[in-house]
This record gives sequence, C-alpha cells and structure tokens, in this order.
Amino acid sequence: QNILTVCFSVGYSAVALNHVIDFKEKKQEIIKPVSPSELFPSLPIVQGTCKRIKVLTRLTLVVSDPSHCNLLRSTSANIRLYDIIAVFPKTEKLFHIACTTLDVDLVCINVTEKLPFYFRRPPVNMAIDRGIYFELLYTPAIKDSTMRRYTISNAISLMQICKGKNVVISSAAERPLELRGPYDVANLGLLFGLSESEAKAAVSTNCRATMLHGETRKSACGVVYTVKKPRKVEEEEAAVPACKKAKTQA
Repeated sequence: QNILTVCFSVGYSAVALNHVIDFKEKKQEIIKPVSPSELFPSLPIVQGTCKRIKVLTRLTLVVSDPSHCNLLRSTSANIRLYDIIAVFPKTEKLFHIACTTLDVDLVCINVTEKLPFYFRRPPVNMAIDRGIYFELLYTPAIKDSTMRRYTISNAISLMQICKGKNVVISSAAERPLELRGPYDVANLGLLFGLSESEAKAAVSTNCRATMLHGETRKSACGVVYTVKKPRKVEEEEAAVPACKKAKTQA
C-alpha cells in the first residue's frame, strides 16, 4: 500500500501489481490475483487530474525449461484473470519461443547479470509484429554499480536489434524509495540507448499498448480506441467561409 501511495503522488495513472512464479525454486500454482478493492476501499485520484488511478494485475512466469511454457499454452482459468501476462526466459531457446509462439504481453530482459546469449533479429522482429513488448527494469541500476553496468549493457544490446521499438521501462520496486517519477525514468531511458521520444514512449504510450494487448488476449477479439487527428492548416483555411476570408485579408 505504501508503494502504491507513492505511485499516486508522483503522477502515475496506472500501476500493475506483479505476481511472480519461478518454477525452478519449487512447484508453484497460479492463484487468483489480489483484487484492488482489498487494498484500497476507494482508489485515490491521480495528482494533477480528476481521474482515479487504475490498478492492474500482472503475472510473471520465470521459465528455465521448455516444459514450463506448457502452462501458458493451457487454458487456465486463473491465468485469464490477470490483466498482463509476462514471461522471463532464461535461455536463448526460451527467448525465441516467447517471441514467436507464446501468447504473452511482455518479455522480460535480464538486467542483473550478463546475458548468456545474444539477441537475434528474427525473433525480436516477430515479437514486434505480434504486438509483444520488451521490459527493462531500472531498479537494479540504482541499487548497485555492477548491476547498473549489466543493465546498461543488456539494454543497449537489445536496442541495437529492436531499434527502440516496443520497449517498456518499469520498476519492480519492493520499497517506496526505489520508485522514480515518469520523467526521471524517461531520462534513465537515454542511458539505455533510447532516443528522447522513445524513452517517453517507454513510460507512456507503450505501457498503454501493453494494457490493450492484454485486453485483446483476454477477450480473444480486439480492442479499438479512437484518436483525434490534428487538422492541417489548409483544411482549416478551406473550412473558413469566403466572406470571412475577405474580411481577414482586408
């Protein structure tokens, strides 16, 4: 609750509560996500707006063996209850499977140690075409200098292949002090090899696209949202009556 309160105060409009399952540690079962109403009777309003914050549920599966992916292929009732599904592949083969075949929303990139494999362009491009996003964590980079070096190195390796497309930067914070505001996170994206516009998208539009991808996966249909297209100057001039044009010119 303290972490969520800090998220509200620094200006985030949506927060995902992450439930991590590591099959390597012990046999774990996918439980139902925690309802936001159990944490907050009424969700607070985002700072500077009149909208209430949106609390999402997220499931992250740490897979180290191809057999672990069978759970994602099965139609589990509890999996469908989560808003976002992420997978953390430990090997190159599992990374290829996650990008090409698994029905997930996020593919997590290891930032705490040197990657045991190199990113390949075909699976990364296929993941981008499928609407899957790659997640980078910034919390390890502010904890330790060694992990900071690995974070920047692994992030730059990914940017060389994906060209800054479909990247999401998140915190995975376990304490309130590990959180940073959206603008600070966008500045960290510059260290990861992102341009200014790509870094801003990594904490805004790309996150929204991940949410929409999760809604599409849950509904097995599609999600449509409209965006107002800015009018060109010629169209605005054409819309002005001729009598007003003459008065303006006079």
